[in-house]
Amino acid sequence: TCKLRVRAYTPHASDAVLAFPGEGEGEMEGDSKADTPDVPPSTDNTPQCLNKALEGLSSRWKNWWIRGILSLTMIIGFFLIIYLGPIMLILVVMGVQIKCFHEIITIGYRVYHSYDLPWFRTLSWYFLICVNYFFYGETVADYFGALVQREEPLQFLVRYHRFISFALYLAGFCMFVLSLVKKHYRLQFYMFAWTHVTLLIVVTQSHLVIQNLFEGMIWFIVPISIVICNDIMAYLFGFFFGRTPLIKLSPKKTWEGFIGGFFATVVFSFFFAYLLSQYQYFVCPVEYNSETNRFAVECEPSNLFMIQEYTLPAVVQNAKTVNLYPFQIHSIALSTFASLIGPFGGFFASGFKRAFKIKDFADTIPGHGGIMDRFDCQYLMATFVHVYITSFIRGPNPSKVLQQLLVLQPEQQLSIFNTLRNHLGEKGMLPPAVEEAQ
Repeated sequence: TCKLRVRAYTPHASDAVLAFPGEGEGEMEGDSKADTPDVPPSTDNTPQCLNKALEGLSSRWKNWWIRGILSLTMIIGFFLIIYLGPIMLILVVMGVQIKCFHEIITIGYRVYHSYDLPWFRTLSWYFLICVNYFFYGETVADYFGALVQREEPLQFLVRYHRFISFALYLAGFCMFVLSLVKKHYRLQFYMFAWTHVTLLIVVTQSHLVIQNLFEGMIWFIVPISIVICNDIMAYLFGFFFGRTPLIKLSPKKTWEGFIGGFFATVVFSFFFAYLLSQYQYFVCPVEYNSETNRFAVECEPSNLFMIQEYTLPAVVQNAKTVNLYPFQIHSIALSTFASLIGPFGGFFASGFKRAFKIKDFADTIPGHGGIMDRFDCQYLMATFVHVYITSFIRGPNPSKVLQQLLVLQPEQQLSIFNTLRNHLGEKGMLPPAVEEAQ
């Protein structure tokens, strides 16, 4: 006979290769409690006056009123910032970006027991500065050519911008390698990856928000507004009519809210686009005026923002044509994405929070959570808008070309001038006096 001898298996620290929380914490399976160490719970920072005014309501209706009041306050603040102009909008985007980065990094700092990691927080913020230097430096080179041409130090920084950016990042990379400690190798690489993914999600997409803004404030305001509208209307439809769960990642989301939010958002975007398309302040590209040292929002509106006549399908009996701004048609595409695909940014964030057993990214806004809880869909929307503009809207930008020409050497500018003059002369577009002067 053969006897099977079974020896009990004792988990060893080395078996925890795929365990995220730390070094040598034993064998871990699935989403067990050991896989996600406790994170300090969010605190309720609702103003006392609001709590006292709503103390007689059930928790469901109390949360409804808190969310409603704070949402209305944020919307009013948003339009006030718009009134203050492009510079203030850029500063707000930068502030939101920094706060979102702080919230995500703090979660990693707590979840992964990173308190003893050398240089972790310092390096995280250093990389944030490096990436912002790279992106905003590119923006200065593209949109502030006249200012660069006038300031000698800026010319040097723009000329060697990418080399300087790479050198700064390389310094941080070397500091990270030098900070590696034997007992924390794996954990330090976890956090290195965590920082870089956070930079990709937050900083890169914040840069796209600002790029959209320079195309015209309407490309900034409308996408943000329709995401806000979809969020509010989906919540209201779900609150009053929701019965059918939509997705397990977000148990409170319902099909009724999802569908109701879609139709409400499309209608809102169509009429909101009509309203904004009438004003130069919103439709003109944001450009830097070197004479006044201020941003200028003045132009001759493009065909995208001029009323045009469209023929309706034959099935429509009462009216054969309709007058619309072309941007209204584009707004339907934007609102469709915001309603059908945009929520997946929220689902992604919900999955992230459930993975680490936290309710919100932070407790900055009572009833809403952290700043990242409000901008999870906005970042995805900003990326789509940027891709949409570059694919279907943007043509050659004379202002941007001129800004680039101004930073060239005089010999290069003269060569381009002669080439352009000859090209226009061959097409017969130059006045006779100019051709004789040649």
